[in-house]
Amino acid sequence: MYKELNKDIWTGRIDSLEEVDSYRVHQVIKEKHVDRLPEVKKGLSVGLIGFECDEGVRRNKGRIGAAKGPNEIRKRLSSLPFYLAIDQVVDVGNVTCLEHKMEEAQQVLGTCVSKMLDERYVPIILGGGHETFYGHYLGVRQFIPSNATLGIINIDAHFDLRDEAIPSSGTMFRQVLQQDQYAGYLCLGIQPFGNTRSLFQTADEYGCTYLTEEEVQNSTHTFQVIDKFASEFDYLILTLCMDAIKAAEAPGVSAPSPFGLDAKLVRSLIRYIAGKERLLSFDISETNPVLDENGKTTKLAAYYIAEFMQGLTKREEI
Repeated sequence: MYKELNKDIWTGRIDSLEEVDSYRVHQVIKEKHVDRLPEVKKGLSVGLIGFECDEGVRRNKGRIGAAKGPNEIRKRLSSLPFYLAIDQVVDVGNVTCLEHKMEEAQQVLGTCVSKMLDERYVPIILGGGHETFYGHYLGVRQFIPSNATLGIINIDAHFDLRDEAIPSSGTMFRQVLQQDQYAGYLCLGIQPFGNTRSLFQTADEYGCTYLTEEEVQNSTHTFQVIDKFASEFDYLILTLCMDAIKAAEAPGVSAPSPFGLDAKLVRSLIRYIAGKERLLSFDISETNPVLDENGKTTKLAAYYIAEFMQGLTKREEI
């Protein structure tokens, strides 16, 4: 299920072969096996990994295609200018879901994420359906102490707290909260007409903190909510479901939101949360190239990854 990357992915425009300030992402990224990561002696290092899976979306009766997301996002990221204060950026390849074995793929992803954290890399996981998050979570939980508290921040139109016999892209946060007494959940961007009353009740029963799409518009209050939530946990992880963004700006998702969040607002949330010292990792999920319009959503996802990395470099300023 785990495989290294096709060598042809990281290509693009070259402005200079010598002038570092003219480099683009494809000129600085290093392709490595997850078991042979370069040593991190100091500074900030980032590791990318793709999760080629939309089995959870299929099980959740959604529109498949997000399994093609990781490599398409890489192509859009490849030619972005790179002038970040990051010492190393590596790409360890993809975990691919084979024969509908989503749970097995999530376990493999978790192992890879844990290995990157062990080697002092900040993992960025490219989904994939939002079931990507559960593998992301497994890796973080394996890395941190068993009794450490973990705050999950989800930018999403949906709670994904469904009570289903078979796990899917709509069950992950319920799975985590049921099995992990040290986990907490903050969801930003909830759509009132994207969630049943039962799901709101479930969120309340599990003690979740959430802000609706309209409430998130007040950025001052939103940042205060994020600060309070973050202060209650030893570690944080961030997950972004691209269907949180309004459909005009992110059409390539399984469940587009006509009243979704503005893309620039999501950018400010990513920047702010990335600046939190306790944040360990980030996944971006539900980018579906099959449903996209002229690469609009995959390009936006690529920019969000760049913005996240930029946010990491600003930690001391926040």
